[in-house]
Amino acid sequence: MSKLAEFRQLEKHLAEQLQALEALKGDAGLKQEIEFETKLRALLAKYGYSLKDIVNLLDPQAGRRAPAAEAKTGTRKPRQVKVYKNPESGEVVETKGGNHKTLKEWKAKYGSEKVESWLAK
Repeated sequence: MSKLAEFRQLEKHLAEQLQALEALKGDAGLKQEIEFETKLRALLAKYGYSLKDIVNLLDPQAGRRAPAAEAKTGTRKPRQVKVYKNPESGEVVETKGGNHKTLKEWKAKYGSEKVESWLAK
């Protein structure tokens, strides 16, 4: 895209955004929300409270709750170690996943089904 075309495209987007901004400025709901926030912040400043203080006052249990995202961390069960023994060479491979170099080489050479049959129990 040429610089001129990019400039005109950005100019068009800017004009659209300015038009949307002007429409929002005339919105009665937005004016009401701005007025409420202004009065609330003034009231908090007057009494020396912060938003955290108000949340703790209205919902004391909110600070003690663990976020849902943190609760799920570490719940995955650890993988078990699998031991493969090559009957031809006697070589042993221990791995927790299928991304082991030697195991991949064996599967390429002998086939996946045959290598899986070498799994020690």
